[in-house]
Amino acid sequence: MNTSTHETKGFYKVSMLQCIGFGSGDLAQNLIYQTVSFYLLFFYTNVYGLDPAVAAVMFLVVRIIDVLWDPFVGAFVDKHDSPLGKYRIYLFFGGVPMTTFAILCFWNGFSGSLAYAYITYVGLSLCYTLVNVPYGALNASMTRDTGEITKLTSVRMFMANVGGLAVGMGIPYLVRYFDPSEVRDLSTDDSAWLYTMIIYGVVGLMLLLFCFSQCKERVVMRKSEIQNVKISDLWNEFVRNRPLRVLALFFITCFTLMAIGNSAGAYFITYNMHGNATQLAMFMGFGSIPGIIFLPLVPAFKKKVGKKGMFNISIIVAIVGLAMLYVVAVLPGLQQMWMVYVAQFIKSAGIIVATGYMWVLVPEVISFGEYIHGKRIAGIVNALTGIFFRAGMALGGAVPGLVLAYVGFNNNALDQTSFAQQGILWLEAVIPAMLLLLALYIISKYELTDKRIDDINKEIETRYMKEEPSYPSYFDDI
Repeated sequence: MNTSTHETKGFYKVSMLQCIGFGSGDLAQNLIYQTVSFYLLFFYTNVYGLDPAVAAVMFLVVRIIDVLWDPFVGAFVDKHDSPLGKYRIYLFFGGVPMTTFAILCFWNGFSGSLAYAYITYVGLSLCYTLVNVPYGALNASMTRDTGEITKLTSVRMFMANVGGLAVGMGIPYLVRYFDPSEVRDLSTDDSAWLYTMIIYGVVGLMLLLFCFSQCKERVVMRKSEIQNVKISDLWNEFVRNRPLRVLALFFITCFTLMAIGNSAGAYFITYNMHGNATQLAMFMGFGSIPGIIFLPLVPAFKKKVGKKGMFNISIIVAIVGLAMLYVVAVLPGLQQMWMVYVAQFIKSAGIIVATGYMWVLVPEVISFGEYIHGKRIAGIVNALTGIFFRAGMALGGAVPGLVLAYVGFNNNALDQTSFAQQGILWLEAVIPAMLLLLALYIISKYELTDKRIDDINKEIETRYMKEEPSYPSYFDDI
């Protein structure tokens, strides 16, 4: 390790190119994750021909499989090194099959086949985990500096929302481009969906390779500890790391509300607001634009109001936006699309800031665990966070289909019953607002202040200075 980095070992500075490279990984994943989150249920019910309840059960089953798969991935990546990096190597080896399965999920070659839907969706989820878990560990392996991690995460979430914008606004336009005969609703032409997913998948793969090329891992588990990693560390970490448990509940709650809201968007605009594909694209776009505007301001915002203040303010703003969305939808005199867009913008601004910054807390709980037991098991912790957000996605993925089945949603009807419209509104506004109130309570219990986590990181580095060499030397040249 060179002398200049030795003097501030662990507290490395990252360049803007490295931040952009790191963020491109989340942009790539969101081109797939957000497409699945926003449109896969719609594709399954309105194009592929699955019953909403059947699709809901499948979403739940796939998430359960994810929960079982995550610990194995986390332990595996922590237990193995490669000359091309401990974590970033999976961006390539997992990215290729992930892209392939994403495309196959939107192929209607076996129309209505539940077996095909399960095989492709399970394959996509397994490969997504193989990319997402090690990717999540990358920022904690690049530096210990909380300011640099905040910068990395802000750029990451900014680019993730660029991906969300590309999906929210781009998908309806592209699908309509490939099927110009459809004017009002999202197209039910299977080829249009397949061609669109091919474009998004290939672009996503190229971005993952760019991320691979720019991320430099310098704060990783010491070689002497690698062989001691076990899957049981996942449970042990959860038991002894209280901040991690708080973060777990926050992740589950936030991803549940996001999954529900995202899935409901296409139904809300199509059936409650009687909008067309262009209006749906605008609505989805206003769900991502706030991230592009506000996430670059997060470091300054957090510095001014503090970590908890930022969470409190952003969550309250989101609840206000959801209340506005509900009022606009139920009062005939207010049912104007521009008012829907304003409410969507306010709601999304709050949710994006809160859920974007929560990823900064992951390296904090990694360092806290390292402080109390001596192992920097970033892969294990990110596998845990993967379990948490997939548990949220499982709940959020199952609820829309079950609610739609309960209220009698008819995918063959252009106009839905008032009860079905009310059920869609529950999904779009009421249930997410209730979950945000729960999230506000949960995050109030998080105890790691910036000062405490900085002191913890300095103490860890002081320990390691006495035990040279700390990190695998070959990472210096990656």
